Amino acid sequence: MKKIILKIEGMTCSACSYHVEKYLNKQEGVIDAQVNLVLGQALIHYEDNIDIATLGKYINASGYKYMGIYNEQSENKKDNNKIYLIVLGLLMIFIMYISMSHMINLPTVPFLNMEKYPVNYAVSLFILCLPYLIYGKDIIINGIKNLIKKSPNMDTLVALGILVSLGYSFINMILIILGNNILVKNLYFESVCMIILFIKIGRYIDKNSKDKTKEAIKDLVQVTPQSALLKTKNGVKEITIDEVKVGDILVVKPGMKVAVDGNIVKGEAHFDESFITGESKPVKKKVCDKIVAGSINYDGIVQYEAIKIGPKSTISEMVHLVLEASNSKMPISKVADKVSSYFVPLILIIALLTLIIYLLLGTSLNEALIHMVTVLVVSCPCALGLATPLAIVVAIGASAKKGILIKNSETLEIASHIDTIVFDKTGTLTLGKLSVNKVYNYSHYSDKELLNIVANIESNSIHPIAKAFTKYKIKELNIKNYKELTGIGIYSKIDNKEYYLGNSKILKKNKNIHKTDEESLTSTGNSIIYVLEEDNVIGLIGVKDIIRKDTKKVIKELQELGLDIVMLTGDNLVTANIIGNEIGINNIVANVTPSDKTSYIKKLQANGKKVAMVGDGINDAPSLATSDIGISFKSSTDIATNSSNVIITNDNILRIKELLIIGKKTLRNIKENLFWAFFYNILMIPIAIGLFKNWGLEINPMIASFAMMLSSLCVVFNALRLRKSNN
Repeated sequence: MKKIILKIEGMTCSACSYHVEKYLNKQEGVIDAQVNLVLGQALIHYEDNIDIATLGKYINASGYKYMGIYNEQSENKKDNNKIYLIVLGLLMIFIMYISMSHMINLPTVPFLNMEKYPVNYAVSLFILCLPYLIYGKDIIINGIKNLIKKSPNMDTLVALGILVSLGYSFINMILIILGNNILVKNLYFESVCMIILFIKIGRYIDKNSKDKTKEAIKDLVQVTPQSALLKTKNGVKEITIDEVKVGDILVVKPGMKVAVDGNIVKGEAHFDESFITGESKPVKKKVCDKIVAGSINYDGIVQYEAIKIGPKSTISEMVHLVLEASNSKMPISKVADKVSSYFVPLILIIALLTLIIYLLLGTSLNEALIHMVTVLVVSCPCALGLATPLAIVVAIGASAKKGILIKNSETLEIASHIDTIVFDKTGTLTLGKLSVNKVYNYSHYSDKELLNIVANIESNSIHPIAKAFTKYKIKELNIKNYKELTGIGIYSKIDNKEYYLGNSKILKKNKNIHKTDEESLTSTGNSIIYVLEEDNVIGLIGVKDIIRKDTKKVIKELQELGLDIVMLTGDNLVTANIIGNEIGINNIVANVTPSDKTSYIKKLQANGKKVAMVGDGINDAPSLATSDIGISFKSSTDIATNSSNVIITNDNILRIKELLIIGKKTLRNIKENLFWAFFYNILMIPIAIGLFKNWGLEINPMIASFAMMLSSLCVVFNALRLRKSNN
């Protein structure tokens, strides 16, 4: 299975995106497609046997325009709409003066007085209407095309309103030319102009507002430099970023940005990685440390080997994660899309019934058509379509800026319902940077020899505890038959002797485990490594961890939010209790294997709990996948490989609370948007039909187009509030 993000042009409302999504998901070879109205993109999972060109044909066949693969570097496209709108806005003033000056006793334009020169008046308005029809031809063509394909959308409603007004006015103009001057009052060319102008103004403001929602993505794209310094035999040479190859040795000087992800091979310096981690404090990097493209070198000349370039770089991975999350659908969003797909056909029926009923009641064709056109224009579901995707893009973009990478938008909705958070201990509540604190040696080896044996065996492990022994490996030993015992420890052979390292579960029954020494280690907060040679316990090694900064603060704040907090650890209960007491967690489950963790989370879920699991992303993969939301602290250079739903790209545990708050704010914002979108239509459609005209409450197509624009802007500005509230 493959996945790709493709750009689509021409979608104007949720009915459009829903139609494209539905059409794509029916096509052979498409496993899943999710279409985003705001970004104008489709996230498509597809089978290996079809190519991207075929996917492009599918998009074109759905009635919209395939614009190629998303490329974050080429998103800025010149927009001439502002100039067109200014010119047509000024022309609109002249048109309104011609058509309305007589109503407010202003001097009429010579030879264009509607009573004295009806033919001149009618023909001039028609000619002045033509630039608007040319400018709005995309609306008309798209609307009719979708009506023919039985997938009507917002453009269909507007196009029908425009064509009915235009057709009726054009017929009356011909009759006026033939001498029927009384019809001069039944011309609506200015309404056609006004509808197109307001729709286009709304879309222009809409587009600018949407662009603001994508600022976080743009910021990520722009952090990497366009050139790099390549070390050659003849010195240092400046090359473009596209010329960098994996394995090249590059140079970064003070004040410069790192060009690509790499490993330092010479020198040391402090680097600003705030664009990824959200941490403003520079981080010291030395030989063998990883540095990330876009980070700024503060104070040293560093040479580094290029490891990840182009689409494999950390920045590209982050951009695509943010885009994929923005393109995914929340459950509430899918409901809104479904409603929109039925809403447009329903409006067409209401508009047609309005026309028929007015004619049956003996009303003039002129008045009946006005009400029908008003219903069509005022009911466009643009606000309904923007309600959820705008809020999602804003929230995910704001989260990314804070170093919270959310892999799918559904996570935001689930986050608002979380009531239980389960924390792993090592590498999560603590930094996982263990150090040897105390050694009890029962063997004939010296302490150095014992630690060297343990260090050699642990050098094959990726567990955080293994790092505590790195510096004790003073002599290379011949390690054979290395095997990890899940949830227990490690087995290996050295010189035909069997060795076991691990927790208390590695001990055999009735084995003397030196209780006094064990209790001494656990009472002082050490995790214990039991060392066995053959059947004999030859040592107890106590290692201690560092509690992550702000852990106590965030635990207290999460508890104040009413959340149940659990520590779930494979460590012994005494050590776990010491850490728990220090940071304020009372509910502690210790001595558990990875499978035990998964079972515990399933038990919580069976009791109706919504569970977030916070782990280090390595040993906790099964429990992260089982929980409602998996959250991990992960190296920023390994972002794409993580199995969790949310990745905290820095060491700031406070981001967990922020994630839950963002989730609640986003869901509340979407509900507000949907309420106002539905409320607008519920309020305006009866007025457009004319049910309240006896009370003096009545609108025409021009006012309807203006009202529709305002309804969309209300939703847009409400969604943009999320960006400010999350800063």
